[in-house]
Amino acid sequence: MQAVEVLKHTVRPQERAPGRIGYSTWIFIASILMTVALLYVWSHIHMTELEYQIARELSSREQITEEQTKLKVELATLRSPQRIETIAREKLQMMYPERKQVIVLK
Repeated sequence: MQAVEVLKHTVRPQERAPGRIGYSTWIFIASILMTVALLYVWSHIHMTELEYQIARELSSREQITEEQTKLKVELATLRSPQRIETIAREKLQMMYPERKQVIVLK
């Protein structure tokens, strides 16, 4: 009889000790940690992409501001009375009217 009892003890599945954690629990914990790590890496990559995009937009804004300044200077040059008078005299062959050509309306 003793041999049968010894076999029953060896064949019976081992019961877990109260402090031991099983493989499925370790796999679950590892998957949670991996998920957190992937989320951290994704957010870091996304933040870096946004920083590059902000830098590009700031550079573009600076270029547009410079172009706007140049266009304002060009507009002021084109509107100058001296330039308009020069074009009227040279290209259109215009001149100031004489006194007798001026009619004053009242």
